Amino acid sequence: MEAIGSQSLLSFSSNLCKTKVVINANVNNVKVNGRLRIVCLGMLAPRKFMQRRKKVEVFKDAADEAKQKNWRRLMKEIEDEGSAVSVLRNQRNKGDPLPRDLVLGTLVRFKQLKKWNLVAEILEWLRCQHWWDFSEMDFLMLITAYGKLGDFNKAERVLKYMNKKGYTPSVISHTALMEAYGRAGQFNEAETVFRRMQLSGPEPSPVTYQIILKTFVEGNKFNEAEAVFQSLLTEERAPFKPDQKMFHMMIYMYKKAGNYDKARKIFGQMADRGISQSTVTFNSLMSFETGYKEVSNIYDQMQRAGLRPDVVSYALLIKAYGNARREDEALAVFEEMLDAGVRPTRQAYNILLDAFARCGMVEEAKTVFKSMRRDRCNPDLCSYATMLSAYVNASNMEDAEKFFKRLKDDGLQPNVVTYGTLMKGYAKENDLEKVMQVYERMRMEGIEANQTIFTTIMDAHGKNSDFGSAVIWFKEMCSRGLPPDQKAKNILLSLAKAPEEQAEARVLVGESVIKLSHNTVNELSQVLHDDDDDDEEEEDEDVSAPDLGNDEDEDEDEDDVDAGLDSFEDEQEPLLANHLMSSRG
Repeated sequence: MEAIGSQSLLSFSSNLCKTKVVINANVNNVKVNGRLRIVCLGMLAPRKFMQRRKKVEVFKDAADEAKQKNWRRLMKEIEDEGSAVSVLRNQRNKGDPLPRDLVLGTLVRFKQLKKWNLVAEILEWLRCQHWWDFSEMDFLMLITAYGKLGDFNKAERVLKYMNKKGYTPSVISHTALMEAYGRAGQFNEAETVFRRMQLSGPEPSPVTYQIILKTFVEGNKFNEAEAVFQSLLTEERAPFKPDQKMFHMMIYMYKKAGNYDKARKIFGQMADRGISQSTVTFNSLMSFETGYKEVSNIYDQMQRAGLRPDVVSYALLIKAYGNARREDEALAVFEEMLDAGVRPTRQAYNILLDAFARCGMVEEAKTVFKSMRRDRCNPDLCSYATMLSAYVNASNMEDAEKFFKRLKDDGLQPNVVTYGTLMKGYAKENDLEKVMQVYERMRMEGIEANQTIFTTIMDAHGKNSDFGSAVIWFKEMCSRGLPPDQKAKNILLSLAKAPEEQAEARVLVGESVIKLSHNTVNELSQVLHDDDDDDEEEEDEDVSAPDLGNDEDEDEDEDDVDAGLDSFEDEQEPLLANHLMSSRG
């Protein structure tokens, strides 16, 4: 990809908003309403690094080759079976050897893959095997597995058994129990274990502090998290100072709490205290900025620091441009990501797909959708819902219905978001009959309506100036326990023309003293027009989005019994879960 003029990669993202971008020589660009629009001819061409390559394996000798192939066959059988014990037991029953290094290798590999249920299953089976000497290290790995699974009952049982056997209390076992409580949502119990460790031991480790901070943040116990972090930061007798991961969690916490100034302050303290800043650090900052200029500035700052953007960095920048309706720059960043050799995730594709869909750029969206399958990122329900919205935003309801049928033919189950997208399209066309037909289809599938569905129906009636029907659906929304959103209230108030209608509307929306003038009605009508683009935001919150972490970097060198946090790629999961779920914001 090249931009007009000679541009440095370090200033790439900032210059996108100043210069027009040409994607390869075979892509035609046309001016539409003064903006550059990309016609996707040759767009998203396949890269060599994304093509399947046959791996060439080298073995020490024939014995090593047989050993490696036997282990891989065993791993495949376990994954196909979904259970490890049945496969291991069958191998023993057939008289095949089950050497210790093969079992340990299997455990370590499943630990690296974070398949803790299989780790726990294998260890529980080994406890009952007379030929296996179940040691303290095995107990520590078992309780660690239960900690990761959030099974505090089994973690408690293992800890009691270890105490009964006379093992010395370990920071690993207590940290695992604390984590089990935290992952199960038992935040007070997790805090109790942590406070007990502080008072009577075993003394918490840096990993313990990382996990308790994460637990506090997940439980919205922000004051407790801040107190623990500040005690490490300021107290002279603190056992150690906060590390990079703790700073990252605090940045995310302040972002979650909406206190962006404190998040930026924490970012500044990292440099002041000599804490190295990583790509994750800058991703955390990018995640709570809303303007594309601010996001691109942080992106440039990261590159000037000599850090390489990862898939999360690119996804956040693409999303910022997409939100600003700058789909040409969004595509340019995506192409830059591919040129940099960064493999896109399904979530990154979904974000680019959304950038085109929101503008009704169907052909461009179709190209992205096809590229997902080519690059082994099979579209999920979020992808299909986004592609469906592209047809809706282009006012092409005939093809929207065809794509909706394709969604079902491809084995996916439509949800309230996909039905709501169809209803919104018909409401835009003022086709009340079709809106209600889609609603009935949804009800026959056993899918309950949400706020957005009822508001869309009210909007359809509103375009026909049907105040009575709008009142009926407003009351239906309330009777279902769904609080009406501001758009539903605006619809009701704008439809109320006669004094008695205005009085009824004021009572229903809880505004007993407001007096609607002719100007107020006109203003509300304008608000309704502006709110049309907000429907997709509300609908998309129901589409679950896949993880955007970089799986390839997760096999870190850790002790087998380390009860630490998952690879800190997982740090990016919470900030992206919130930031990307509303990918059409």
